[in-house]
Amino acid sequence: MYTPFYLIVTSILLLVVIFLKRSYLGYTTLANLLLTGIIADYTLAFLNGFVKAPTYLIRIILLLSGLGLMCLAASLYFTAALGVSAYDAIALISADKYRALPFKYHRIITDGFCVTIGLIFGATVGIGTLITAFFMWPMIQWFNNHISEPLLR
Repeated sequence: MYTPFYLIVTSILLLVVIFLKRSYLGYTTLANLLLTGIIADYTLAFLNGFVKAPTYLIRIILLLSGLGLMCLAASLYFTAALGVSAYDAIALISADKYRALPFKYHRIITDGFCVTIGLIFGATVGIGTLITAFFMWPMIQWFNNHISEPLLR
């Protein structure tokens, strides 16, 4: 079930981050590298076993709840300052270097690039992928402002 593609790509990105800006790396970088792909695969297997032939309404509910949970989790781990994934660090490094664009655009460009790479390697790109690629950062920012940053205070 688990394929090492995510691990390979993230490892390559990790090497890039090591050479460009190590300060973004930390404990959560390693956890993200080793666990994200595995957790995603097992979650998908669980949902496929739990929800047989989901209707469009169920799919929309799962998409929106999954996106919301993912954005909350990303917000919490960004604000914890314990390191970010190599993937997230690429957008942060780009935003540090090219300050003319706000971070959200760097993130959208990075996400769009990764969707394109996924397409090249045969990934399925659906509406959920596109929503995540282009609208995830505004949701993360909302959670930062209303939940994660207030928790730090």
